[in-house]
Amino acid sequence: MAHDALFATERDCLWHPFTQMQEWSRRRPVVIERAHGCTLVDVEGREYLDGVSSLWCNVHGHNHPAINAAIQAQLAKVAHTTLLGLSSVPAATFARELIDVAPADLTRVFYSDSGSTAVEVALKMAFQYWQQEPGGDHRRRSRFLCLTNAYHGDTVGAVSVGGIELFHKIFSPLLFEAYHAPSPYCYRCPLGLARATCEMACFDELASVAERHAEEIAAIIVEPLVQGAAGIITAPEGYLRRVRELCDRLGILLIVDEVATGFGRTGTLFACEQEAVCPDLMALAKGISGGYLPLAATLTTERVYEAFLGGYQELRTFFHGHTYTGNALSCAAASASLRVFSTDDVLTRLAAKTARLALGLGPIAVHRNVGEVRRRGMMVGIELVADRTNKESFPWQERRGAQVCDRAVEKGLFIRPLGDVIVLMPPLSMSLEEIDRLTAIVAESVTEVLE
Repeated sequence: MAHDALFATERDCLWHPFTQMQEWSRRRPVVIERAHGCTLVDVEGREYLDGVSSLWCNVHGHNHPAINAAIQAQLAKVAHTTLLGLSSVPAATFARELIDVAPADLTRVFYSDSGSTAVEVALKMAFQYWQQEPGGDHRRRSRFLCLTNAYHGDTVGAVSVGGIELFHKIFSPLLFEAYHAPSPYCYRCPLGLARATCEMACFDELASVAERHAEEIAAIIVEPLVQGAAGIITAPEGYLRRVRELCDRLGILLIVDEVATGFGRTGTLFACEQEAVCPDLMALAKGISGGYLPLAATLTTERVYEAFLGGYQELRTFFHGHTYTGNALSCAAASASLRVFSTDDVLTRLAAKTARLALGLGPIAVHRNVGEVRRRGMMVGIELVADRTNKESFPWQERRGAQVCDRAVEKGLFIRPLGDVIVLMPPLSMSLEEIDRLTAIVAESVTEVLE
């Protein structure tokens, strides 16, 4: 198809996520045709560094030979069979491999197909667990406690435990009620305190809500270490550990949403490892298949799993599932991706890359319109401000973050903003030289747009 005809078809037929289509239809879109390593190539032959891992999911680069081979080998056998009444070799194999590397008490894997559905599964499991948990009547435990600024996906349950008004307000009549506690957003502390002296007062607020409503709360749900869609908000050290201890003390389940933070993004395979936390339920997606195919998983403990066991007539079954649950091609890709972590020594080699990324961010951090650079591993948020002294934001209509990202695309780097927070989340396979190029382009783009 000729380029102009392709662009017209794109404009006339395709509806993009999180996109104002009236504005989009006036643009000449970048249409990707192929990719290799950390580079995307459009239909006109222009190349772009993939600075956001194709929406935070690509781990080892595009067109990785080991993952390609695994998918091709599985495709020669069977692409998909159901897990309703059958099992499959890739689904069973990957479940064992996942349990072997997950936090120790997580022993059961329930597959779905996106981060939203992985969270939805966790919420429904936690709710049903308390309806069936032996040893007392816990049916009042039907509510959830979450954080402001939280984002757990776009399905109705996941939105109900979210806290980003821009995304969620219009759907409020559809949602169930949840308890909310302040986000650990130290740069713009919701309690008006300073990190050096606050003694983690935001956690105290969470604990206060949990203690007042403990007999009603089924689970607390958090994004461990980093609130991604909120603007890469990094929690203070020890916050997650305190949440785990609070749940233990009050007998509340802990759900960690590792959809964005899992599979090496924060420097360890799973973010909760960094504070030696094992949750009761863990939601995984994005990087689980290396960024190749849709797959998600909700992991849980034997304690939770056993509450669903019983005779058929007892109706303790978890009545939930998806057509492509445990898809064979996706699980084959996921197994291959997990092996690459070992064969390519990914996590050990990551330390030099995160150090190089931090070095490159130094000149950006001192720019007069950069309020804060937040980073955890390979997850970076650069918050742009109109006035660095008083943290005044730019008027949202000016779309400064989008302007910076547009300029970066012109220079050969694809990145996307979250409002006026520039997000960088390169594949873990990105070379030191590519990291240097990424940060140099961001620095140039910030300077050109804001000066």
